[in-house]
Amino acid sequence: MKVIVACEFSGVVRDAFIQQGHDAVSCDLIESEQLGPHIQGDIRDVDLSQYDLMIAHPPCTHLAVSGARWFAEKQQEQQEALEFVRYLLNASVEHIALENPISIISTRIRKPTQIIQPWQHGHGETKATCLWLKNLPPLQPSDVVDGRDVRVWYESPGPNRWKNRSRTLPGIAKAMAEQWG
Repeated sequence: MKVIVACEFSGVVRDAFIQQGHDAVSCDLIESEQLGPHIQGDIRDVDLSQYDLMIAHPPCTHLAVSGARWFAEKQQEQQEALEFVRYLLNASVEHIALENPISIISTRIRKPTQIIQPWQHGHGETKATCLWLKNLPPLQPSDVVDGRDVRVWYESPGPNRWKNRSRTLPGIAKAMAEQWG
C-alpha cells in the first residue's frame, strides 16, 4: 500500500507503516526528526492521487478548542486552517484519516467519526483525539492500559512545546498501521 502521512515531522506514523511492509512517506514544511522517506514541503504541492491512504495531522493552533479564548482575535487564521482541513478531507485519496484534538472542525465541517485516547493503545494517559475517516473502519483499541494522566500537562512552556504535544504516540501509530494497512 502507498501511504502518505501529511503534516508529520516526527516520522512516527510513517515508520509504523514501513514496519508493516508498506511504502510510506511523511510530508511536512519542516524536516523529519527521523531518517526515512520524507517530503519537505507543502502537502498541497504533492500529487496525492498516487497514494492509497493518507493520514493527515493538520496543525491545530487555530482549530483546537483549548485555545478558544483567542478565537475572536484570529478569525482569518481559523478560516485558512478550516480551508486546509477541507482540502485534506477532499483529497483524491481513496482512504483518509484526519487527526486533530477536540476542535472547531466538529462544528464548522463535520463531527469526527470517532474519538480515541492514548490509554486505548498502550499509553496510560488521556488526550482526546478526534479522527475523521473516509473509507476506513474506526480504530479499535489495541492495548487498553491503566493510568489516566493528562498528557498535555506534561509539557512546560518553551519553543518545542508544540512539537512535543503534537507527536503521535507509538501505540496509536502501530494500531493505525496494523488496522488500516
